[in-house]
Amino acid sequence: MSALRIYDTYKREIRPFEPLMAPLAGIYVCGPTVYGHPHLGHARGPVVFDVLHRFLKHSGFKVRFVRNITDVGHLVNDADEGDDKIAKKARLEQLEPMEIAQFYTDSYHSMLQALNVLPASIEPRASGHIIEQIEMISEIIANGFAYESNGSVYFDVIGYSRSNDYGKLSGRVLEDLIAGAGNEARELEGQDEKRNPNDFALWKKAGPEHIMQWNSPWGKGFPGWHIECSAMSKKYLGETFDIHGGGMDLLFPHHESEIAQSVACSGHQPARYWMHHNMITVNGQKMAKSLNNGISIDEFFSGKNALLEKAYSPMTLKFFILQAHYRGTLDFSNAALQASEKGLNRLLNAAETLKNIKPGTSDGSDVKALCAQCYDALNEDLNTPVLIANLFEIVTLINNLAAGNASVSAEELEMLKTHYNTFVFDILGLQIEKQGNTDQIDGLMQMLIGMRNEAKAAKNYALSDEIRNKLISLGFELKDGKEGTTYSTT
Repeated sequence: MSALRIYDTYKREIRPFEPLMAPLAGIYVCGPTVYGHPHLGHARGPVVFDVLHRFLKHSGFKVRFVRNITDVGHLVNDADEGDDKIAKKARLEQLEPMEIAQFYTDSYHSMLQALNVLPASIEPRASGHIIEQIEMISEIIANGFAYESNGSVYFDVIGYSRSNDYGKLSGRVLEDLIAGAGNEARELEGQDEKRNPNDFALWKKAGPEHIMQWNSPWGKGFPGWHIECSAMSKKYLGETFDIHGGGMDLLFPHHESEIAQSVACSGHQPARYWMHHNMITVNGQKMAKSLNNGISIDEFFSGKNALLEKAYSPMTLKFFILQAHYRGTLDFSNAALQASEKGLNRLLNAAETLKNIKPGTSDGSDVKALCAQCYDALNEDLNTPVLIANLFEIVTLINNLAAGNASVSAEELEMLKTHYNTFVFDILGLQIEKQGNTDQIDGLMQMLIGMRNEAKAAKNYALSDEIRNKLISLGFELKDGKEGTTYSTT
């Protein structure tokens, strides 16, 4: 049994992870609706669930990681009326909808690659699974939980709630939803097709102006937003699978509706655990077009946004995300990003320093305990900030070893190298980013270190200090140890 414990949003508690068929682990994560370039908020989910994916693999699980692409059926404002987000973009740019979908899917993949996120095992598209969605809708109708109205099909929320708990995942109370929807319904068009304003679309009849439409038993139309994830998770992970992940913004109505659809179809919950990451805010506010505080990933990496003081690297963004627990809010600020940049460099520099350390005699440093603490942090609901704090304790030990202020045995040194590199590179997925021609930079640095050493030997301490201080101002730090002088970026 896995030592991992994760917070289950549905049961509102941290539970031991007990997969359905160990050592197999099935994960479904809601992917993007591809009608625009990814922004800062789109980065958190992939980074969070990448750590889960990597940690489970490291723990010996064979992971099937499914992340969908929504390329049809997601209407503006997450509603049942109005334009399809992708079709609307296609009309604006006078392109085919699938051309839009492919372009922004490629943009999303570029972000994942830059952040060193592992690729999904399967990445299904909604438009490629229309048959599966129609079949599932037909089963829900046959089981009495949906109805056809004027060529559209709606899920019967009131009928479902007579024997099931609609709203449990999100903490919504059905009576309150009914009251709120009743007031809202008078202002919305198309609500007369529904028996109740809370009913949501499984299939929508397409007007002649609607670009994307398919044949169905109910006439030409297109699927609702929620049904795609129920149908695709069932196809690739089965009626019941281990973990369903996504952002907290999907709790309602998307994930709540997914549960209802799956229960209405198969009689039970689709996922054994529901994991939700929190949002990234900007100076305490949710990112929104109306607030003009959005930052695209391209802008983040180029620095071309008024909210940015400078450009930040992909690994700086990844480390910034990992420094907060996934269930907590994460607030963007330049000060926080610059602190993350320094922290990242400290971790990566220690990895380089570790390569050159020689074993000695153990001085009692508890390497085994330090490494165990790293596992404990991730096993307790993927607590990456605690893991990073533990890694910084190891960094202090590494720097003391390099300076000759501590000593470890050959066995302890091998354990230190294995575990440090495993957590930094294999599990957190950080990587050293190339900056310019590293061979040329290294050659110049070795020349300057040699000049400084000559100045020190000649007791020209003013020149020696001048070289050191100039290098610090340029972002390079010199470290004098018993093996000689090394350098790192600050």
